[in-house]
Amino acid sequence: MELSVKLQARVQLYERIRAYFTGQRVTEVFTPHLSYAANPDPAIESFKVDSGRVEDRPMFLQTSPEFFMKRLLVKGSGSIFQICSAFRHGESGRLHNPEFAMLEWYRVGFDYFQLMDDVIRLVFAVSGYKPEYRIVRYAKLFEPYGLNPHTDSDEKIEATALQQGIDVQSAVKLGRDDWLDLFMTHVIEPGFDPAQMLFVHDFPASQASLAQIETTDGGVRIAQRFELYWHGMELANGFTELRDADEQLHRFEEQNRIRKRLGLKSLPLDQKFLTALKQGLPECSGVALGLDRLLMIITGSKRISEVLCFADSEV
Repeated sequence: MELSVKLQARVQLYERIRAYFTGQRVTEVFTPHLSYAANPDPAIESFKVDSGRVEDRPMFLQTSPEFFMKRLLVKGSGSIFQICSAFRHGESGRLHNPEFAMLEWYRVGFDYFQLMDDVIRLVFAVSGYKPEYRIVRYAKLFEPYGLNPHTDSDEKIEATALQQGIDVQSAVKLGRDDWLDLFMTHVIEPGFDPAQMLFVHDFPASQASLAQIETTDGGVRIAQRFELYWHGMELANGFTELRDADEQLHRFEEQNRIRKRLGLKSLPLDQKFLTALKQGLPECSGVALGLDRLLMIITGSKRISEVLCFADSEV
């Protein structure tokens, strides 16, 4: 893709995003890229930066603007959005770059189903496409393989994954969610219709780092969370936001315990974010959407490097 075309495509996308949210009366915000706290999610690794301070306290590049944006929500910002860079260590490939563009927004008073509708309207407004879309429960995707990801034993999930040809060479014993993730990415996702926007919702409660959990009539605990897949890519991840500070602290601490079991360093937790939660986060739902991947779809690109002015190998 010619540089001028690449530049103009991104400018046009950002203009359309801002026009959409202006029409919805959602306020654009700008938050720091650096923090003394980090996201402890063991599946995401942060970049650590020398702060240059006397106390030798490291800082971390944001993996998402989520914690800062929620602090604004607590202060009364109302519904907000942000276009920014996010940074994730070790993520590089056809669909990944260590620095990437993210659109994140929060809708006060929305649940995650209302937010899915919002995502659909935004994608239609900014992409120039109106594809068919489907909304399906996470558990429904496992039914053809005789699995219930919420209630089946760890042993059954692992055995079924092995029967489907998933070959894992790992020095670390994989847990339940590891096998479910592998099953999703290696067995289920390849069967998605690339032309159709697919929303997958109601993930296992164990996969709800920052989402509210509900208990169904059948006693199953699920996360009020969804992911959007389109053109063979995970494009967005959203949920009804957890508002309980004590529960959030418990989840963060458990994530650090998992990090230690995996041989990773535990990370400093965002105490200012936790303090803000105690002051009262309004009922809301939020979603992060990968803008480089959306731009790939709009321009027909096959690799993320095709829509970046400078890919990882060029910096």
